[in-house]
Amino acid sequence: MERNEPDGTPNPSLAENARFSEHHSADYYIDETPVWCDGTSIPQNIFTPMQWRIWWLATAGKFFEGMIVFMTGVSHILIAKEFGLTAFSMGFVTSATLFGILVGAITLGGLSDHYGRRKMFIAEMIMFIFFLVILTFADSYLVIVISLFGLGLALGCDYPTAHMMISESMASRMRGRLVLGAFSFQAVGILVGTGLAFLVLSWYPSLEAWRYMYAAAIVPAILITIGRFYIPESAMWLLAKGRMPEAEKSISQLLKRDPPYPSRFLLKSVATAETNEKKIGELSSIKHLLQDKNSRKAIKLSSIPWFLQDLGTYGVGIFTPVILANVLGYASPHAHSISELIHNKVEAAKGAALIDVMLVVGVILAIIFVDRVGRIRLQVLGFLGCALGLLIAAYGESLNTSQQLPFIFGGLMLFNLMNNLGPNSQTYLIAGEVFPTRYRGAGAGLAASVSKFGGVAIAFFFPILLSDIGASMLLNALAVTSLIGAVITWKYRIEMTGKSLDDVG
Repeated sequence: MERNEPDGTPNPSLAENARFSEHHSADYYIDETPVWCDGTSIPQNIFTPMQWRIWWLATAGKFFEGMIVFMTGVSHILIAKEFGLTAFSMGFVTSATLFGILVGAITLGGLSDHYGRRKMFIAEMIMFIFFLVILTFADSYLVIVISLFGLGLALGCDYPTAHMMISESMASRMRGRLVLGAFSFQAVGILVGTGLAFLVLSWYPSLEAWRYMYAAAIVPAILITIGRFYIPESAMWLLAKGRMPEAEKSISQLLKRDPPYPSRFLLKSVATAETNEKKIGELSSIKHLLQDKNSRKAIKLSSIPWFLQDLGTYGVGIFTPVILANVLGYASPHAHSISELIHNKVEAAKGAALIDVMLVVGVILAIIFVDRVGRIRLQVLGFLGCALGLLIAAYGESLNTSQQLPFIFGGLMLFNLMNNLGPNSQTYLIAGEVFPTRYRGAGAGLAASVSKFGGVAIAFFFPILLSDIGASMLLNALAVTSLIGAVITWKYRIEMTGKSLDDVG
């Protein structure tokens, strides 16, 4: 690194003095690697403790989403039995959180463009804890639905906000891997949620076991909230707002190293800061994005494939225990007693956990290949693999009981693997990269919100369609939506692999 005098003060060369007197963008400093005094660059970015802290805190939102949303696939039967719900009423339970994500992503997520990434990063977790406590002690069907919707609001806000906290704090060459690394905790949350449901039902075989499942997330959520108070605001966002002194302070906190590098930060002013402020005040961010040709293409790329992907992800993911219960002979709607119902859910949760392991494998492969193969290619490949897995599972559904098990298990495992390798992870990554900084929260929030229309629809209508047209026909239909997703991705492709966020907009 820089050569120091005996008293420890830096002694950079004249060339370095000249370089350190230049003004640069925040992304430049984040992408820059430390160098030795002779100009030799260290071959990789050295992430600071603050960058790692932000990353770990950002993983929480995806973890809680996977845990809460997919745990509902086990708990909704218990809730229905306790409160005597009809199939129609159950649809509101299974779709409430997804509908909350839909609303939260476009309303609260976009607020990060106005009030800052950090403020919304904290506010969403406070909201999450509030509704989690209400849900745990809910004494009526209405309170349950409202609480699940409130949890969705918080998780929806996290979609764009957590992504931006990472992408606006990390180097371009590692951005994809780090965003997907955080996203992988959705799969971890799914596994934990399914495993927790199994453990709670085994320990406390009662209809009220679902309360303990959700209550288990309260203490971890409180710890995450406390941690989020101790991170800086995004320097990119501060620059977009024209708040230069705060941006320089933020970047110095983010890139604090020992020994210090660089010795000083001089950020380049955003010339149109005041103009941007005026535009945001007069027009909504969404309206501005829709008026711009390049942004409309970005909206199509980020929104339509994500919508199609969510049809399969939430349809198959939430109701995998139900599908397996039918295949394994543990169909719970006709259980003769509460103990039989609990036993059926435990057995279905076991099978779902085995299939969900492939989610982790898929996202690990995505992390490995995203910055090598590229976002677009992985998303197209993933969509095609999802279609194949669903077709295999659908074929298994058409066979007799003794033959269908390996096809259904194999098909669903392939679907989970290719889904997390491709569209489930890449849609999230792409949505947070293809919009300019001043509208990034609104753009990513819009994409997440549109996607959740698909999640809400499939979560609400899946039980009805499963009963009316059967699993085979339903899985075939979802395979078609995956094929359409591959075509749309390729048609509107914008590849951001290795590119700086400064290049957007």
